[in-house]
Amino acid sequence: MNIIVNLLVIEDDTGTCEMYREYSEEHDDVYLVGITAHSAEALELTEKYRPNAVVLDLELQKGSGSGIEYLMGLEKLALKTRPYIAVVTNNVSQYTHAAARRCGADYIFLKTQSDYSVPMVMRFLRSMVAAIPDIALQKEMDNPAAKQKIEEDYRRRLRQTINRELDMVGISHRAVGRDYLCDAIEMICHKRQTYICAEVAKKYKKSDPSVERAMQNAINSAWRKTDIETLEKCYTAPISSEKGVPTLMEFIFYYADKVKSAV
Repeated sequence: MNIIVNLLVIEDDTGTCEMYREYSEEHDDVYLVGITAHSAEALELTEKYRPNAVVLDLELQKGSGSGIEYLMGLEKLALKTRPYIAVVTNNVSQYTHAAARRCGADYIFLKTQSDYSVPMVMRFLRSMVAAIPDIALQKEMDNPAAKQKIEEDYRRRLRQTINRELDMVGISHRAVGRDYLCDAIEMICHKRQTYICAEVAKKYKKSDPSVERAMQNAINSAWRKTDIETLEKCYTAPISSEKGVPTLMEFIFYYADKVKSAV
């Protein structure tokens, strides 16, 4: 079973925060439950979402509080299962490191070390979460807030991927059937529907034929306007030589399978 890393990042450098965000979007076993530069808010996020891993910057100079304050507050929360705490810092003081360890830091990375990087920290955290029994067996999905956060994050990433794929083959944002196609593909990703056009029509309060026609027209238009090299690169499923374009259901199921493997 793939162990999910529910990650909280406590960091005041916006560029570094964006790197963690991008990393979580690229790995399906990492979910970013929150980013903050404030130790008090970090404690609130920890209590609400129960992350099993935390990246903690000791010196929150652009935020408020400090990493030590977070560690001391975490002790007071008395959680059933503590997250694994990876401290990242520019501070080289052994006294500060010792204080962080006494307060509950599990590992300390120096940002000045030659091999330091966000992917390196995340590889380490993923291996630690999987290796520590209490964390690996933690049922994070039992937490309603964490479950909702994970589901919302998945839906957001799924929608972004669908839109990116439709852009690549030239499905216009102005096309009436564009939103219908997005919804149809998303519905198939969640659960294969027998009457997908009817489901989409019901959502938009339109007739089944009008929705089906709008989606097929959007596909036909893209296949007329987009160059053949791009289409062959982006859409690799067989296409009937008679019609020259994918049928509606061929198109929807192709992209449902494609985006599910990408998210």
